[in-house]
Amino acid sequence: MKSYALCLALILLNATAFKGSSGRFDWPQWQGPDRNAISKERGLLKEWTKDGPPLAWKIKGLGGGDSAPSIADGKIFGMSNRGKDEVVWALSEAEGKTLWVTRLGPAFSQSQPQGKEGPGCTPTVDGERLYVIGLGGDLACLQVRDGKILWQRSLQRDFGGEVPVWSFRESPLVDGNKVICTPGGEGATLVALDKLTGNTIWKSQVPGSPGAAYSSAIAIDFEGQRQYVQFTADALVGVAASNGKFLWRYDRAASNSGINCATPVYHDGHVFAASAYGNGGGLVKLSKEANGTIAAREVYFTNRMQNHHGGMIVVDGCLYGANGGNSGGYLVCLDFMTGNVLWDERRSERRAPKGSVAFADGRLYYRTEDGAMLLIEPNAQQYIERGRFEQPERSKNPAWAHPVIANGKLYLRDHDLLLCYEIKAK
Repeated sequence: MKSYALCLALILLNATAFKGSSGRFDWPQWQGPDRNAISKERGLLKEWTKDGPPLAWKIKGLGGGDSAPSIADGKIFGMSNRGKDEVVWALSEAEGKTLWVTRLGPAFSQSQPQGKEGPGCTPTVDGERLYVIGLGGDLACLQVRDGKILWQRSLQRDFGGEVPVWSFRESPLVDGNKVICTPGGEGATLVALDKLTGNTIWKSQVPGSPGAAYSSAIAIDFEGQRQYVQFTADALVGVAASNGKFLWRYDRAASNSGINCATPVYHDGHVFAASAYGNGGGLVKLSKEANGTIAAREVYFTNRMQNHHGGMIVVDGCLYGANGGNSGGYLVCLDFMTGNVLWDERRSERRAPKGSVAFADGRLYYRTEDGAMLLIEPNAQQYIERGRFEQPERSKNPAWAHPVIANGKLYLRDHDLLLCYEIKAK
C-alpha cells in the first residue's frame, strides 16, 4: 500500500511539473527556443480586427538599440544604450515594470550612422544566467535574478577580433556547457567558452581567417555529429561542436562587402544562407564523405532572396523572407529545395515591404521596417493577409528589431519603446 501511495505521489508530481513546463512558451534567445524564429505555441488569434490585437501595455525609457527582447521565466530581457552607458535590463513579463538595469560598459562609439543608437544583441537566457555581447565585443554572463555580472570576456582583447563596420551584433549561442560566439580573430574565427566560468574551451581556425559579420550561429546535428554553423564576413561555415575543427565552408552566399546578417536556415540536411547588396542566397546539401569529412555542395543560388537582416523561415517546404537591401524590398516565398519563386509582393510593396519575420500557430508574423505589423497565412500559391496594424507610437528609426512571440503575447521593440499585444484566442 505504501508502495502504491508513493508511486501515485510521484506520478502526480511529475504530471504537475510537466504541466508547469508545458504551460509556458518562452522566447529565451535570438529567434526563439530553437533559433529558427518558430514558436510551438498554439491557441493564438488566426485573424486580427482592423485595429489589430489588443495592446496589453507599452513602456518607454528603454534607451536606443535594435535588440529584440528575450522572454523567460516571467521576465523580459534586452540591451540598450542609455546616455554614455551600454546596459542590460530586465522587466516583469506581466506589466513591463523594471526589475533591474546593469551597466555593461561605456556606450561603444560607432562611426556608421545606421544602428548607432545601441546594441543589436538579443540576450540568451540559460537557467539562472544570461549572456550578452555589446557593440564593442564585450561578452558578459549575468545573473538572471539581479543582473550581477559573473564574468566578462572581450572578443577584441582576448581573441584578436576586429570590430565590424557596424559593430558586433551577434547573439551568443548556449549549447550544453558551452557559449559560442564569433570574434573573427586570427586563429579564433569562432570560440567556445565554459558557460559557468568564461574559460576558453576551444578556438576554431577557419581557413582564410574570415572576420566576424553580424549573424548569429546555430547548432545542428548531421550524420551523428553536432556542429555549429555560422555566417562570417566571407563565408558560411560549419565547425565541430566538440573541438571547433573546421568542417566545411560555402562562399557564394556572402556579400562582397562582408555585410552578412541573416541567421542561416537548416532543414533536412540542407543549409540556406543569404545576403543583400546585390548578392543573393544559396542552398547547400551536406553529405558525409567516405573518409568521414563533411562536404557542402551547392544545390542552387538565387538573387531572388537577397535577405538583409530580417531573417527567413521554412514552413511546409516554403522559404519566407524579405528580398532587398537598404533601398527597400518585399516579402518573397520560395520553394526551399529548388529556389523557384512561388510568389512575391514586388508589385504591391505597400502590402508587404521589407521586414522581419517570425512564425507561430499557422501564421507568419511580419514586421515591416516602417513599423506596420502583418499577420500572414502561409500559402505556396499566393499571399494571404489575415490582419495588420500600425504602432500607436513610433521612433524615427527603421523598425529593425524582430517580432517576438511568447506566452500569448506579441512584443515589438522600437528603440526606446516596447509594446506588448494580446494575441491569445479567447
